[in-house]
Formats: sequence, C-alpha cells, structure tokens
Amino acid sequence: MRSCNLPSGKTMPVLGLGTWRMGESARRRVEELDALKYGLDLGYPMIDTAEMYGEGAAEEIVGDALQGRTSPPYIVSKVYPHNATRSGTIAACERSLKRMRLERIDLYLLHWRGGAHLEETFEAFHRLRDAGKIADFGVSNFDLDDMEDAARLDKGLTASNQVLYCLSRRGPEFDLLPWMRKRSIPLMAYSPLDQGGLLRKAPLKKLADEVGCTSAQLALAWLLAQPGVVTIPKSASRDRVKENFGALDVKLSPQILAELDRAFPPPKGKQPLEML
Repeated sequence: MRSCNLPSGKTMPVLGLGTWRMGESARRRVEELDALKYGLDLGYPMIDTAEMYGEGAAEEIVGDALQGRTSPPYIVSKVYPHNATRSGTIAACERSLKRMRLERIDLYLLHWRGGAHLEETFEAFHRLRDAGKIADFGVSNFDLDDMEDAARLDKGLTASNQVLYCLSRRGPEFDLLPWMRKRSIPLMAYSPLDQGGLLRKAPLKKLADEVGCTSAQLALAWLLAQPGVVTIPKSASRDRVKENFGALDVKLSPQILAELDRAFPPPKGKQPLEML
C-alpha cells in the first residue's frame, strides 16, 4: 500500500475505509461491522471515523472491528467543533479512545472550524500528542484562509486536511491543494464518489469501460493518482468494499487522465470550499 509523508515524518496510507453515517441505525449495525471487518481482512490499512458519526456509535463499531487484530490499521478520528476547547478536546479524545478501545489515535482532526479558538484546540492537540494519546493532528473542512490561520498556530505540525474532493467537485485544486502540496500536507478526500452521484455520470462509465474497470474504481483511481491525496470511501456492502479496493490496481494513462479532465474540468478560478 502506498503512503503519504506527513510533516511529522510519519506516513499515512493513501486508501482507507470511511464510516460516515455508520452507527445511526441499530438495524444496520451488523452489516456495517461486517463491512469493516471484511475491509480489514482484504488489506485496507486505514479507518476514518469521528465522534459525530452516530454520536459515538460509529467509533464503537470501529472498536468492535479492531478486536483480535494483531496489526491494527491507521486510525483517524475527529473532535466536534463545540467540544474543541482546551479541556473539551482532551475529554473528547479520551471518550473516543474508550469507545474504540485504543490507547492512541494515529490522526486526530478538528471536524470543522467552529466557535472554539484555534489556539485552544491546537494547544490541546499538542498536549495529547505529548501524552501519547495521538500521533498526529490535523483539520477538516478548512479552506485556504483557515489553513493559513492554522499554520500560524500549529508549529508546522498540521498533518492533514480532510475536505470534499472528487472528480465532480474539484474546487480545492485551484488554490487549497497546491498550498498544501508545497507544505507536504496530504489532502484527505471524503465522499470520493460524490455520494454515489458520480456513478450515474455517463462519461465516467464510458471511460471506465475503456480502462476495463468500474466507474467507482475509475473515480477512486483518479484520486489516488493525484500527488498528496488520500481517500476514504465508505460502504456497508462487502461487494462495494471489495470493488473500491480494486481501484489500487487501476492504471491510468495520460490519455485517460486528459479525457477525464475534459469530462470533469478542473476549476478556472477560486471556488468556496464545499461541505456535506
């Protein structure tokens, strides 16, 4: 599995399992847990979650999926903005660790910018890092101006920024992604299939047929071909989890990349950062 270098000197995998909207229904819990376990068995090296997902229930499912594994995956979780005060961040992290039955979170993110002062959040991140509760910290849903604010406060250790980015939503390419690349800060692309909307795009299906893969695999392979980009597709289906993993084997020629650019043009100017 390829990986990206982080400013701290550590690395993170380029592909992981997302858990957004897991834990919201008791009826789906068995299916969701099975999908995570199956993905780990296939070789997915990373799981992304958050205290917001299912109000902690997704983290509990992650904890169940990790039981009995001698080599746990890279774990990413996030703190709610309303919990991101100096003391609130530390308390939230402790709750997440308890739900997942872990001693350390590999990457801990501020889910989006809220009312708490960034100074307090980053001070708490540093304290958690020094205590060994987290290995690295970062942010989510930060546009360029937010990242510039963070850079003034984080002592150069912001490890990643998780944002909405996919073939049909390429806004970050204009200024945010180049800024992050210059600083070796990986972009974590969430909703890489645009909530399934990309799979209904005829141009993507046509090109996927030419490549010899599925539309989902082509959309994910395009992201994986972007320098400094990792992605975390979510699925509660074994078939889709396996299909997504196959994106690692898809090779994209310069011609296919050019055709994707024609079908899904990059931005010509600044676009506000989108959130789902």
